[in-house]
Amino acid sequence: MQPYETLILVAYFFVLSILGIYGWHRYYLVYQYMKNKDRVPGPPPPMAELPVVTIQLPIFNEMYVVDRLIDAVCGIDYPKDKLEIQVLDDSTDETQDIAQLAVRRQAARGFDIAYLHRTNRTGYKAGALEAALEVARGEFVAIFDADFVPAPEFLRQTVGYFQDPKVALVQARWGHINRGYSLLTKIQAILLDGHFVLEHGGRNRAGCFFNFNGTAGIWRKTAIADAGGWQHDTLTEDLDLSYRAQLRGWQFIFLPDVVAPAEVPVEMNAFKSQQHRWAKGSIQTCRKVLPAILASDLPRKVKVEAFFHLTANFNYLLMCVLSVLIFPAMVVRYNMGWTEALLIDVPLFMAATASVLNFYLVSQRELYADWKTRVKYLPIVMAVGIGLAVNNTKAVFEAMFGDPGEFTRTPKYGISTRRDDWQHKKYRQSMPIQPFIELALGIYFTVTVIYAMANGIFGTLPFLMLFQFGFMYTGVVSLLQQLGEDVRLKAPQIAK
Repeated sequence: MQPYETLILVAYFFVLSILGIYGWHRYYLVYQYMKNKDRVPGPPPPMAELPVVTIQLPIFNEMYVVDRLIDAVCGIDYPKDKLEIQVLDDSTDETQDIAQLAVRRQAARGFDIAYLHRTNRTGYKAGALEAALEVARGEFVAIFDADFVPAPEFLRQTVGYFQDPKVALVQARWGHINRGYSLLTKIQAILLDGHFVLEHGGRNRAGCFFNFNGTAGIWRKTAIADAGGWQHDTLTEDLDLSYRAQLRGWQFIFLPDVVAPAEVPVEMNAFKSQQHRWAKGSIQTCRKVLPAILASDLPRKVKVEAFFHLTANFNYLLMCVLSVLIFPAMVVRYNMGWTEALLIDVPLFMAATASVLNFYLVSQRELYADWKTRVKYLPIVMAVGIGLAVNNTKAVFEAMFGDPGEFTRTPKYGISTRRDDWQHKKYRQSMPIQPFIELALGIYFTVTVIYAMANGIFGTLPFLMLFQFGFMYTGVVSLLQQLGEDVRLKAPQIAK
């Protein structure tokens, strides 16, 4: 074997081994979730007197959803004298007029609601929350992003847990208003279900750290201050504050049965932008807080879980490297006798991919009676996760090389049914170069699939086709939607 062939195989198996380790970690999360099923928070004891709660609504150019948000929040079942609502508007467009009109309408109904407008976006969302917190009168602070529609019972389902003075945060699970709009929204719903049910559920039940998701949660105001307040040196201020608070000894509670419905992005570039911000912010937070976590006297399992949580997005960089190496590694293995190499290759791929399949299958089974009808989407979920590799690798590099970045909002269009459209609305996003890179990788894997078929290497085809479809789907849909095309790839309906 030539030296360069050895180098290719060593690099290939090294990358695949690391991905396999993270794949096995998904099995561990499922195990922790199942093992600790009896540690689900029960209902809190009745409260003698309800506390004062401030609800903060951070918005920026949300003209299609801000009215819906304010109406929903004012529909929450809570005494008006115990409720304060802050509309934190950094908008630069017609959203200002819509929000002010909604605030005046609700104030006339007797709500303590204020419109707070900043002329600059210092600190972005974290800056707006930080500034408004200084004048908030509530002992507890609930936060909802513009795309959420909280249920009337939200506060009554959550505030009771704060009778335990050690509790800093209660986080609800996200629901999906427009799950059935398109194939893309169905994929996102499954991804989010897995995150909340098994990541949050598994970590919280096992006594490990988990994070506030920036919305659909309620904080103890003094805990925010004790942890150092809202800081805006990362793009995921929610993740950052979560770890700082838990390092201070505060406890978090996740309520899987309290659901806050929200609108998931209907357009591929908006979805990518959201994923880019989350990936970049998580690596920034990793650099900021992981050293303190590892140096602390926390239990080992908490440290290990925090490590896997905060470093998970490095997998996208490894995925890109693996994507480039797969074809030359296949050629080398075929020439040396690929049958023997498969004894190593297939188990590693199974660890990295079957674990993902199992992870999302379990989350759907836990949530929905018709979970078997949803299984058909899981290979596509895996493929789209691969297709995001270019997008999120860019985010990882930006975070590693110190680019602070700008908080780019995810466009919301007020989409709730399949009859709604977004093509003629504002806030469209464009990615001029990235889709072509994804298309190039899709073509690259098409060639790889053809090579595998021509040489009878059929055992690798399922894996190769995941890469092929993932890159082609993200690239093609991005380009077509930038042109305003309605690309939904209509799939059989599933219930919300």
